[in-house]
Parts: sequence; structure tokens; C-alpha cells
Amino acid sequence: MRDLLPDETRRRRALARTLLDHFALHGYDLVTPPAFELAEVLEKGLGALDPGDVLRFVEPESGEVCALRPDMTPQIARMVATRLAAEPAPIRLCYEGTIVRRRQGRAKKHRQIPQAGVELYGAPSPEGDLEALRLLASVTQAVGLGSFVIDLGHALIARALVDVVPSPLDVEVTDALAQKDASRLLALLSGREAAGVPKRVAEALVALPELAGGAEDRPGEEILSRAEKLFVGTGAEGPLRELRALWETARGPSTSAAGLGDVLRLDLGEVRGFAYYTGPIFHVLAPGPGEPVGAGGRYDDLLERFGLPMQAVGFGLHLDAIARAREAAGVREERPLRVLVSADPPGEALASALRARGIATAWRAPGADVLRYAAAHRFSHVVVAGSEGGLRILRTDNPEAAVEIAPGAGDAAIVRGICEGAGIA
Repeated sequence: MRDLLPDETRRRRALARTLLDHFALHGYDLVTPPAFELAEVLEKGLGALDPGDVLRFVEPESGEVCALRPDMTPQIARMVATRLAAEPAPIRLCYEGTIVRRRQGRAKKHRQIPQAGVELYGAPSPEGDLEALRLLASVTQAVGLGSFVIDLGHALIARALVDVVPSPLDVEVTDALAQKDASRLLALLSGREAAGVPKRVAEALVALPELAGGAEDRPGEEILSRAEKLFVGTGAEGPLRELRALWETARGPSTSAAGLGDVLRLDLGEVRGFAYYTGPIFHVLAPGPGEPVGAGGRYDDLLERFGLPMQAVGFGLHLDAIARAREAAGVREERPLRVLVSADPPGEALASALRARGIATAWRAPGADVLRYAAAHRFSHVVVAGSEGGLRILRTDNPEAAVEIAPGAGDAAIVRGICEGAGIA
């Protein structure tokens, strides 16, 4: 858990607004689930999330076991299966908020994880998958990230192969796949515990970490063709056909305007969430965070757990990871216009006139330390007394670049001077 001070809070809220505004442009309606829920509701939709990640407590009045939400998708699935069940499909919803999980992994990971994302219900594959991929690419560009890739895979490829591996060896094999460790996979599948694993399945599993790429140096067709040969006679054949169809459609001319052709890559060995997803899965990666800035996929059996069978696809974006990626990309934050009026007259009358224009304004009595105070509290401009009864407008980041307002010019002239200096019409 951690506090957010004013600057970070402002940046966080601005980023969230950018994401939600972009989702709204694509027809997604905002919903807000509660911060905690009955544990049994969340557990229906936890998927591959470790139950130990969930913070539980007993609600004093009812005695029910509740949990702080570790994921918003199960909550939104509950909404759709109950209160939105009569809505015609497809149903497009978006969300933004904080999820809570126990601290794991690197120390900089916090229990509070700010997220924003979309859920698309009742859209079949591949149409729904394409909509989600296009939106993921466009929203990543909308937050200022020009350098990113979207890794595309299929959850049932690895699952179909791992399901043939006996327990507990399957756990070690899955861990080796997650680490992209081909040498460890070879050692595991060459041992006595793997004696019952068909040779073709073992060969396919060992090759999975290498079945990734899709850029010019390793075209997607090369990866898919090799996989088709490796997967013959295994349960991964069907999922691979689905993935190929999606890949070819997403890379086709009709999607070039959406930017998918340049950013889409293949990763057939991806296993993150493979026990939860039922079809295509994808992750968006950008320089800086060292982890995906967003992830999603298809989960067609989720709503069935809540009594309403319906196809579903969606993704979530991690706001802290996006912020680190924006910093690495050199994305400059816009400096908000905030004015401190420290001249009397015009005093509060000017402050009111500026607020009427939508400009954040505060009043402070004149004093020698007014500029230092304004800079410390993130005001962009200060209005102080000028010469011969006039006013001066100072920029806190460049006090020498002052604008002089003649005596008796009136509030309108002062407002105009501040707005023109800040580039506001």
C-alpha cells in the first residue's frame, strides 16, 4: 500500500481519463464494481490466480466471508449475468479502479494495482478478438507509446500439450515454459517421469519457447508452418488453426489502418493465464517497465459460471506500468494551468473571473515569498502587483518572462493575458 501525493495523483487521474475517454470513443460504457465482494463470487472467476493472493475478511454484520477484489473481470461478469442479462449482445463495458493482491515477486510491486480495461460480451471469435486487438493497439498509441508490440498466442496450444504430461511433472513443465527454458524442458521430458509422454508431444513442448516472432527477421508464416508440422497428431492442431486464421486476418490489408500489421507478434509458448483463457491470448509490451503494460484474451466459459453462457473477450491495462513506459519513451506531461492571484485589488474578483473560464485559481495575500509558495504548490502562473497600479503575470517556471497589464485594464484583459500566455484561445 502507498500514498499518492498531488503530482502523482494528477498524472494517474489524467492517464485514467485518457484511457476511459478512448474506450468511450469505441462505444464502451463505464461500470464501477464495488471494492470488495463476497468471496464466493470472486472465486468463481479467479481462473489461474493463486487463492493466496486474495485478501479476505469476515463482514461483521452478516458473517459472510468477503474479499478485496483481486480482479474486476469476475465482478463485471456477475453484473452481466444478473443485472444486464436482458441486454442485446454484444455488450461493451469498460472499467477503471484499483485491485488488491498480496505482495509477490519484485519488491516494487504493490498490493494496490491500478487498472483500466474493457470487457466485450457476446462477440464470437474471431470478430471479437479482432475488435479487442485493434482497441488495445489504438489505446496504447493514445497514451503516447509509439514503440510497442502485441504478443499473440492461444491458451489451448500449451494446455493441450501439457495435459498429456503426468502430474506432478506437468507443474515443472509449465514453469519451464513460463521461463522460456528449452534446455530445462528437454531435461524434464527426457527423464523417467516422462516415459509415458508421446514423443511428438514432448518434441512440441521442447520447441514451444522458440515458436515466437513475427517481425521481418522471423516472419510469422515461418513460425506457423513449423508449428503445423510439430503439432500433427496432438491436441494443439485445432487451436493452431484458430490462431493462424486470427493472425492472417489481423495482419491483412483491412486492419492496416488500425496499426496491427506493424505491432503484432506471435508467441505460441505463452502460458500466463492459460488455465483461465479459452482461446487467443495477448500481451502488450513496451520499453521501460520490464513487464507487460497490458494483457487479455478470450474466456468463453466465465459467464457460464454465473449462470449465463456467453462468449467473452477483454483486456486490462496496468497504469503504473504504462506510466513507467511513458517515462522511458520521453512522453512529456502537459503542465496544467493553475493561477495564484496575489494582488489586491483585483483579488477574489479576478479569481472568480478566471474560475468562470474553467481555470483553476486560488487567492493568497501578497507577500515576499509568493513566487516560492506558488512553485511549491504547482501553480503555473502568479498574478502580482505591477508598476503604477498595474499587474504582472509571472510564470513560475520562468519568472523573467513576465506580462505587464496596464492599470484599469479590467478582469477581461488579465484573463486574456494569462490565456494567451498559456496558449489557450
